[in-house]
Amino acid sequence: MNKKKERFVTEISMFNINFIKNLKVENLLIGILVVFYSVGIIGTSIPSFQDFFLSLSTYNLLLSFFVALVALKLKTPRVYLFIASCYVITMLAEWIGTSTGLLFGNYWYGNNLDPKIMGVPLIIGINWWLLVVGSHAISGFLNIKGFLKPIVSAGLMTLMDLIMEPVAIKSDFWHWKNEIIPLYNYFCWFVIAYILHLVLQRVDQAKPNKVHAVLFLIMAVFFVVLNLN
Repeated sequence: MNKKKERFVTEISMFNINFIKNLKVENLLIGILVVFYSVGIIGTSIPSFQDFFLSLSTYNLLLSFFVALVALKLKTPRVYLFIASCYVITMLAEWIGTSTGLLFGNYWYGNNLDPKIMGVPLIIGINWWLLVVGSHAISGFLNIKGFLKPIVSAGLMTLMDLIMEPVAIKSDFWHWKNEIIPLYNYFCWFVIAYILHLVLQRVDQAKPNKVHAVLFLIMAVFFVVLNLN
């Protein structure tokens, strides 16, 4: 009986230690995101520094990507396969869009998300993944389950695109023909996001990821503030 009690106490102690470590790491990662995006908001709000900070957008997304990777709760081959698949699928969708207009509409990318391959910024597939896992995490914290979860998550991503579009045009991220954003763009965003969320729902059964959710919200605040400038 004593050995069982000792084992139980040891397991509880290890759980508490791991929980505290994870909590510290989460808070550190969130702190990094808050600092970098706050600097970005301030920098892009000052006219004389705006061009410089906008040119750093790719590096900011790369930093966000590495933070989101470190924050992963599940680090299994299936999770990494999803990341790679999400990147390839969305890069292909963007290439079809920019080349033919069959997806999203008639648009092209500017210079502030360079470098590009075949007209599509290499970072854009990473941005898609960040938004997918972020909206997935928020739906989890809202306790949305079952068939509704991919619908709500895709809706959150489409709402994010609605917020991003005006800023993207002003910031030379991407442009539309006559700078008119077609409704078809949002339809494509929702459909592609919904498909990705259907897959993610099967791949990621972990508890909602706090860092991913906060990153999504910080990005939303970032674009809202830039819309107001």
